[in-house]
Amino acid sequence: MNGHRASWKNKMVCFAASMIVATAVGCSKPQESTEAALPPIKKIPAGAQFSGFLKDYEALKPNPDVEGEMLTYVSTDAKKNLRSYLAIVVDPIEVYVATDADEKRVNEDSRKALTNYFQHALTMAVSDAFPMVEKPGPLTLRLRVALVGVDIGGQVAAGTVSADSKPLENALNIGKLGVEVELVDSETGERIAAAVDRTNLGAGAEIGAVNFSREEKFAAAREAFDEWASRLRNFLDSAHELKGEDLTRADKSYKPY
Repeated sequence: MNGHRASWKNKMVCFAASMIVATAVGCSKPQESTEAALPPIKKIPAGAQFSGFLKDYEALKPNPDVEGEMLTYVSTDAKKNLRSYLAIVVDPIEVYVATDADEKRVNEDSRKALTNYFQHALTMAVSDAFPMVEKPGPLTLRLRVALVGVDIGGQVAAGTVSADSKPLENALNIGKLGVEVELVDSETGERIAAAVDRTNLGAGAEIGAVNFSREEKFAAAREAFDEWASRLRNFLDSAHELKGEDLTRADKSYKPY
């Protein structure tokens, strides 16, 4: 199995090299074009178990290969599974506030605090497996992500965070935050994999500054985002591994020379 994973990673390294120029050009684009396309803040429907971000939740099942309480789905179509793809394009991360929260109190700075760090964590966790590109195309996945269950805290008192961290008007409570993720074919929109990850962080898990990762008082939030990104990568790795009949067929067909 290690040989199969090594082969997969070697393929990714070669593909990453071919994408360097395209990625560099994409990263040089003005940030304003991305900001203009950001979806509005949404609210979890009253009494709903899930946010509605994913098209379908019925196929999600507990995954013994991933720590925590992650529910996952992976396509069983031999021609449409994670092993068929070589790159990934990431949509702007969507934000859903708790049912009884006022979404209007999540301003641009608050959105950036939530999404920018998680975008960074996802990139660090996933990019060596699936090089990130700017546009849909053949053999390219689209990663859709939503942060679900954000609650609004009180005002951030002056002087409680360093000046270069830019305090938020209102703290964001992520004690009951969850993550919903979907990977679809970037050209057809067909679902390839999906996951819902919920971790109750409890009281005290807050974000009170745009650059909250610099502040020790918000360490719980930083660690939560890192952990979610890590579990997503573990899920992708477990889905990428050949198992059972698939592994047997691959071993029989393997001809080193």
